[in-house]
Amino acid sequence: MKKKIFSLFLATLLLFTACANDQAEVDVDADESVQGDIMIYTSIYEDIIDQIIPVLDAKFPNANIEFFQGGTGAIQSKIASEMDSGSLDCDMMLIAEPSYALELKEEGYLHSYDAENKVNILDELEYDEEGYWYPVRISNMILSYNPEMVEKEEVSLTLEDFANLEDISMSNPLTSGTALASISGLYDAYGEEYFQKLGQANVAVESGSVALSKLETGECSEIMVLEESVLKKREEESSPLEVIYPEDGTLVIPSPIMIVDGEKSKNDNTEACEKVLDWFLTKEGQQVIVDGWMHSVIKDMEAPYDGIDTLDILNNQLTIDWESTYKNREDLRTMFENNVSVPES
Repeated sequence: MKKKIFSLFLATLLLFTACANDQAEVDVDADESVQGDIMIYTSIYEDIIDQIIPVLDAKFPNANIEFFQGGTGAIQSKIASEMDSGSLDCDMMLIAEPSYALELKEEGYLHSYDAENKVNILDELEYDEEGYWYPVRISNMILSYNPEMVEKEEVSLTLEDFANLEDISMSNPLTSGTALASISGLYDAYGEEYFQKLGQANVAVESGSVALSKLETGECSEIMVLEESVLKKREEESSPLEVIYPEDGTLVIPSPIMIVDGEKSKNDNTEACEKVLDWFLTKEGQQVIVDGWMHSVIKDMEAPYDGIDTLDILNNQLTIDWESTYKNREDLRTMFENNVSVPES
């Protein structure tokens, strides 16, 4: 997706008309000092990136900001192949979950930056003390059901009980970073027996979009899925699907933003990347996150459409150990495959 060349007026106009839903307008003050090329790798959904591009065009009219979008598995494979040359073909990353940031930091591929706007970050969220990564959005793994197909009394209100149901679906931790993070948290909370139950229940392992479609038709009774996917359907399609914030705790996944070390990056444009990172931690930058049905990482921001207050979620979450997720990534994937039928990629 190449950066589109627009005048500031047209870029701002696109910002207000890019989405079919009625989102709040964002006033963008252009920063013409940011120049040069910036390549960003991200696992954010492509339709959300399409919403972010006009905002970045308006904010940084003299910069050429491009995105490579892919699932976590695809991005990790791409980066692994690029590491053979000792450098990466990107300058920044907006990835799914912190464990991969820990790995990239340990391997020396990240740039340390004391972000000016880190003071805006919610006190309940952590970031790297040395400035190698900061949270940029909050995705939440929740439960969802269709009240037009099943009664609420027939579905689970907890992640623990979810494994005891029939006709259920969840995402694939072999390809999805948020799914892997969720598996890590569920394993720490409920052990391998939980995944044995999922296997016995013949849980469907599939993309969120497929699961949501099956929920709408009644083929699934309940699914474990990202909150943003349900909120998007509720706003854009007036979908009846409902979010259940699990009583035993939501799986909260703060997704990091990172800058690649200049000597190992595609364009060695570190100063520009720092300004882009700082902008993402402003109210102006976070509005594009909220408009994408995700929760903001900074203070004094509203929840996304139809979502509950961010602090209510953060105060009742199922803990995910990011260091353990990083160190035990392959063991977690193997454990999942040993217990749950995973479709061949």
